[in-house]
Amino acid sequence: MNFNEFKYEPVDISKVKNELGALVDEFKNAQSAKEQIRLVQEINDYRSHVDTMFQLCNVRFTINTLDKYYAKEQDDNDMKMPEYQAIIDSYYRVLNTAKYKDALVRKYGELLFKQIEVQLKTFSPAIIEDLKEENKWSSQYSKLISSAKIKYKGKTYNLPSMRKFMVSEDRRTRSSAFKAVSNWFEVHCAEFDEIYDKLVHIRDTMAHKLGFENYDQLGYYRLGRTDFGPEEVKAYREQIYKTVVPIAKKLYRKQAKRLNLKGMKSYDYNLQFTNGNATPIGDTNTKVNNAIQMYDEMSPETGEFFHHMVDCGLIDLDAKPGKMSGGYTCTFSEYKTPFVFSNFNGTSGDIDVLTHEMGHAFMAYTVYKNHPSVLNEQVWPTYEACEIHSMSMEFFAYPYMERFFEKDTKKYLYSHLVDAVEFLPYGAAIDEFQHFVYENPNVKPVERRAKWREIEHKYQPHLKYSTPFFESGAKWFQQLHVFQSPFYYIDYTLAQVCAFAFFNLMREDPKAAWDKYLYLCDLGGSKSFLNLLKAIKFVDPFKPRSIAKIMKPIQAYLNSFDDTKL
Repeated sequence: MNFNEFKYEPVDISKVKNELGALVDEFKNAQSAKEQIRLVQEINDYRSHVDTMFQLCNVRFTINTLDKYYAKEQDDNDMKMPEYQAIIDSYYRVLNTAKYKDALVRKYGELLFKQIEVQLKTFSPAIIEDLKEENKWSSQYSKLISSAKIKYKGKTYNLPSMRKFMVSEDRRTRSSAFKAVSNWFEVHCAEFDEIYDKLVHIRDTMAHKLGFENYDQLGYYRLGRTDFGPEEVKAYREQIYKTVVPIAKKLYRKQAKRLNLKGMKSYDYNLQFTNGNATPIGDTNTKVNNAIQMYDEMSPETGEFFHHMVDCGLIDLDAKPGKMSGGYTCTFSEYKTPFVFSNFNGTSGDIDVLTHEMGHAFMAYTVYKNHPSVLNEQVWPTYEACEIHSMSMEFFAYPYMERFFEKDTKKYLYSHLVDAVEFLPYGAAIDEFQHFVYENPNVKPVERRAKWREIEHKYQPHLKYSTPFFESGAKWFQQLHVFQSPFYYIDYTLAQVCAFAFFNLMREDPKAAWDKYLYLCDLGGSKSFLNLLKAIKFVDPFKPRSIAKIMKPIQAYLNSFDDTKL
């Protein structure tokens, strides 16, 4: 089936309560392990339909937030999903105390039940109304950020479309584009402040209702983390501060020298070379056709997967009015397929997001293909592990980049890896900021912005803004994860470190690296983050000096480029 043929029908939450509740009761009263296993699968299939309806609505809403039907449906679903979560919570409680739990553990593995125990700590009927409010304000952020209409050089652009001006070789263009974006955020500052303040207090209230001191531990549990907590992450951030920040400083100095700029401003850092950044050739169709050839050559598995995505219309790549910013991959569990959403804007970021999101999608496709009866909980691993597949795919695509960039290929390879290194301090800054916010939920918005700027100075000391508004500490308004997925952002850095380990192995033994990657994809969500790393014999990034060990070959590779001649 083509994506356009996927039929959406509004979820009748009362019907779901009755029908799913009846299945849960049947499971509870089952008289054999075999019967309980059958009912687990039946409940999973029922949930797949409901989950797919919620997901289908969300995808069609984010593709066009101006669509009144799906905008209303999304609002309605924001109210229904907490009630649905209550039903799932009751199912998990029954599953966790099942009469034949030992047989279920042998069938589905220990991790599923560890995650159920964690999830049970994150919900109570007492927070249903809070969850509805959280969904409402989270959707408000999506609507606000996608509503941006920025007048620039006689035309109107949304935020993703402004990116091409912000990487211009002309410094005045970069400066004026940055100012136009900053002005839009400043005009809407009160709205962003209100949305975030509401979300912070809602989450803090939920944490207290569930018996937590603050939102920190609840946030970790909501992300399904079973291997590590805030203390381990704090020590990991310190590794980034001590090891990666100095490397990034050197890279920024080299960039300033290449650009022949002594007083670098925030709008200058988007440009890597005086003769322009690496720019992909052709339009979206050209990029997709090049990707078809790339994935056909990469492996039989990736070729089959990508043809499925293209032939079934499961990618929506172009930026357009009303479309939400960013990129994501999701799954429609009823159809056992992934879907990829992006916002192409003609820059090298198009190729970054194409390979990144296809890494996510390939993992999900692999799990559905190899394990057709997989439970919904076991398709995706936790977020930090999910991002390994996507970030590593960016590196596995390196040998094929000439298709996309031709003469700019070396530029792309150098700048892509530089961006990946420089991202780690930013990701750590976002995480440290969020810990401050949720440990101090009652500070005023202006104090939050000041704290962000302080943390930003720590991890990105080079950064000097050209507009007073962003200089005051408002740059994080652009980061949707801060609003919608608290504490998720550090997962990108953890995965980036693991992807660096894949990249280092690729350069030593490409076949061994690819075999490990395929195995990791096939494991899906069957193991926790650290156990997945153990399964592929990768280093634990929380261990002291692990970051320094991984970064040494990365530095050597970057030093092999003569960046002044790119």
